[in-house]
Amino acid sequence: MQYQISGIHIDVGNALQTHVKEELRNAISKHAERPTDAQIIFSKSGHEFVCDTIIHLSTGLTAKAKASKAEIYAAFDACTEKVEKQLRRYKRKIKGHHKDRNQSVEFIDSTSYTPVTKEGDKDSAITSGPMIVAETERTFPVFSVKAASEELEKSNLPFLLFKTKEKQGVHILFQRDDGNIGWVQPN
Repeated sequence: MQYQISGIHIDVGNALQTHVKEELRNAISKHAERPTDAQIIFSKSGHEFVCDTIIHLSTGLTAKAKASKAEIYAAFDACTEKVEKQLRRYKRKIKGHHKDRNQSVEFIDSTSYTPVTKEGDKDSAITSGPMIVAETERTFPVFSVKAASEELEKSNLPFLLFKTKEKQGVHILFQRDDGNIGWVQPN
């Protein structure tokens, strides 16, 4: 991670730079895996020290914070708390909250072809007409569209059949060729 520690009309010494690097490294490592760079600017406003922090993560998130205190170390610590709070909220937002679901998704194995035969008929599957393919009774899981899309991404399947709480038919989510998710909903 690259650090850019500077001061506007303030001399930032080695002790402060070491403190900033250690504290930021500890705060960021708890909540983010790959930070790219951090920019910390110290300035003075009246009798207070102001600390501006901008942290860029490899995921595209930019965490910004600003704090002012009477002492420069206290200003930095307050700023670090704000950044840590942003990163914690971001991590909580992207974390999967459906691990304690009481209804699991049931995946159907590959289809089996079963010819229909009538009693007493020989080779009735050939002469009787249409063939029934894998006739089974299944209940579809109930998801919101967002939860179904998360389940589709986790399962790495090409599609997912589900019902919503309104149960107005079966919905289909599928992986499109361009990488996005398509949604087919009943009328």
